[in-house]
Amino acid sequence: MKRYFYFILLTLVLVACGTDGSHFKIEGRFLNLNQGEFYVYSLDGESAQLDTIKINGGRFSKKIDCEKPQTFMLVFPNFSEQPLFAVPGKSVDVKADASHLKEMEVKGTSDNELMTSFRKKIANASPIEATKTAAMFINDNPKTPVAVYLLRRYYLQNVTPNYAEAQKLVETLLKKQPENGQLINMKKAILSLRNSAEGGMMPSYSTYDVKGEYVNTSSLRGKVGVINSWATWNFESQNMQRELRRLYKQHGSQLAIISVSLDASKRECTNVMQRDSITWPNICDGMLFDSPAVEKLGLKGVSDNIIVDKKGKIVAHGLPTKELIDRINKMLK
Repeated sequence: MKRYFYFILLTLVLVACGTDGSHFKIEGRFLNLNQGEFYVYSLDGESAQLDTIKINGGRFSKKIDCEKPQTFMLVFPNFSEQPLFAVPGKSVDVKADASHLKEMEVKGTSDNELMTSFRKKIANASPIEATKTAAMFINDNPKTPVAVYLLRRYYLQNVTPNYAEAQKLVETLLKKQPENGQLINMKKAILSLRNSAEGGMMPSYSTYDVKGEYVNTSSLRGKVGVINSWATWNFESQNMQRELRRLYKQHGSQLAIISVSLDASKRECTNVMQRDSITWPNICDGMLFDSPAVEKLGLKGVSDNIIVDKKGKIVAHGLPTKELIDRINKMLK
């Protein structure tokens, strides 16, 4: 009876401390942000839920469902993002200045402390210097999820990606993490992205949209074509959709658009499409970043875009919203 009592007591203590094996605890404090909220989602697609974290008195605390190690992304009020590497049963302490989120410090696990070290190294670095530093970190820490994240961030989501270097780095990581599904998919994506670089021809791809209608990239031929990715939880991508809608209303006969939603829920995708009067084909298979459309079309993540000329040649990839709209306007003229 006494042994049973101690077992129950130990279980209660573990749960109270946030160290049970099915959760990951985030707690910390912000300077220069007393009240507010930010968000967290799984970059690996393990969880479709977008959680809200409330800030009260500059402090916050949140337990997140976590059955196995994964990478979460924190989305801040200014829409910047920072990664957090979660392990079931562990907790981390986050300290950040709301005016300098790139210098966020995370303590509690070796991977998060490694990422903090990287943030400090690139705090004042140029984009080129940051990419070089990322390559060194990847080569020095090939067994870690930090290396996987840095490869994605600096080589797959870069505005001017170096796919040859990315291919070398992914091979390096696969030697140390041969069963890592993310890396296997990245290797495939790199080959696809090399094919969708500026100057190349748009890859052929067909599937069904959220309405169940057949979609094929051949529909872009003969018009100025745009492929873009978006999500209901990403402000910038929704703003891009609205700007594209304005152009589509004006130049529908000359402009062809195919959008890819990275939402887990087709219903949420459809609701936003109806709200914003989006009528062109939208692909949403609920597979988030693992969607075959992302790989086959060469998209680098949420809020990405590709512009194709009337002959099917890729003329731009990954433009900010304003540059995207300006470029399309020039081509339509």
